This record gives sequence, C-alpha cells and structure tokens, in this order.
Amino acid sequence: MDDGSSKRQATRFCFRVFKKSSPNGKITVYLGKRDFVDHISHVDPIDGVVLIDPDYVKDRKVFGHVLAAFRYGREDLDVLGLTFRKDLYLAAEQIYPQDNTAQAKRPLTRLQERLIKKLGPNAYPFYFELPPHCPASVTLQPAPGDTGKPCGVDYELKAFVGETQDDKPHKRNSVRLAIRKIMYAPSKQGEQPSIEVSKEFMMSPNRLYLEASLDKELYHHGESIAVNVHIANNSNRTVKKIKVSVRQFADICLFSTAQYKCTVAETESE
Repeated sequence: MDDGSSKRQATRFCFRVFKKSSPNGKITVYLGKRDFVDHISHVDPIDGVVLIDPDYVKDRKVFGHVLAAFRYGREDLDVLGLTFRKDLYLAAEQIYPQDNTAQAKRPLTRLQERLIKKLGPNAYPFYFELPPHCPASVTLQPAPGDTGKPCGVDYELKAFVGETQDDKPHKRNSVRLAIRKIMYAPSKQGEQPSIEVSKEFMMSPNRLYLEASLDKELYHHGESIAVNVHIANNSNRTVKKIKVSVRQFADICLFSTAQYKCTVAETESE
C-alpha cells in the first residue's frame, strides 16, 4: 500500500495556471504564463484554452486577438476622438468552432492536454505566435506629477464572442488579459563604461577635467549603481556641488522621430 501511494505521488505534479472569466461568466481564459520570452531566433508561443458555455454562444463564434499597443500620451488628454495610443493587431484566431485545417492538425501542448482533460469538452485550445519584429514590453518612467497609465508598449490577449472577428467586443462577454513580451539581458558584460570631459572658463588659464566611470555596463532592477567620479580642477573656479543622475532615454518613431527622456534617480553632494 505504501509503494502504491508513493507511485501515485510520484506521478503527480502541479502547474500554475492564470484564469480570467468574462463579466457574465460565459467564457473563461486559461493561460500557463503571462510572460513570453523573445529568444532572438523565436518567441515563446502563447498557448492556452478557452472554456465556453455552448448554450450562451449558440451559433456565434469565439475569437482571440493578441494586441500590442503603444501609449505615447496621457489618458486624460484623449479628447475629441484623438487618442495618444497606437494599436496593432499581431495575431487573430477563431477559437470556436475550430474549422481551420491548420488548427485541427496542430498538436496540443502539454498544458492544453491537461486543461482540456480537466475542464471537459467545452474547452477549446488557442495558439498564437508573436512576430519576431514586435517590440518588447516597455514602461516609460512617468514624469513627476503625471497621473494615469504610464506611456510605453503593452500587450493584451483578448477573447470575445461575436459573429465575425471584426465585431466590436462587448464588455460582458469578453476577456482581456495583460501579458508581457520580455527579453533577458545578455549574460556577458561589456567594457566598463567611462567618459572624460573638460570645460574651460573665461578669464581662467586652465581647464576643469571631469572623469566618470561605472563598475559595470549592465544593471538589473534593484541593483545599486556605483559611480566613480574624478575631478581635476586646474581652473580658478571652485567646485561647490557634484550631482549624479540616471536618465531613461527612448526613441519614439511615429509621425517623426523624437526622443523621450526622464530622470529616474539622482543624488548630489556638496
């Protein structure tokens, strides 16, 4: 008996699943993860299942969309039909009924097999592949005093009930799940960053030299940035304060190329 129970325990394993239902509870989306990695050569596929209520859907269809959106302005400035947001559909699929030949031939992933076995015959799989050229999820640091959703690139998985995939989804029978497309930082560090600048002053015979260097090139979230500053003041001026700041830069290409910059951290000493 002990051997049998140990064998059963050995075959069991747990997997994490993200679940979200529509407001009316008629369709539910199940996802194994919400972060999808860009491996340069390919991007992790978005796979999961949608559990539907056939008595509610009836002769209609269930569609799935993967949407990438770039917000480049505050939400409170969206007036008169002008929005500071650019949407791009990256993938679309009819989830129910599955009459596509490619869908029928595509093998189920391990997650889909287990979810369909657990949820029953009203669970239908979906599978999206993100294009390799699409950008990674990015959040731009908001400026002091900014309110609302920050600018940046975000991704959304949407499932809804409709006659065609061009129908405008109703909130009551649609599901929206925020997902992320991420890239891992390279494991190999580059050269130690350093820079040297000089400044000359009027009525001063010599210059002031400033050299700054970092302990490494790549930093992860939560890490401290060690900055080494060396000043050679050969001028007749006095250095009263040293200020160091970290700024986020983003090149934004819409109607014309612009650069967004924002200070994310700073310190100073006298």
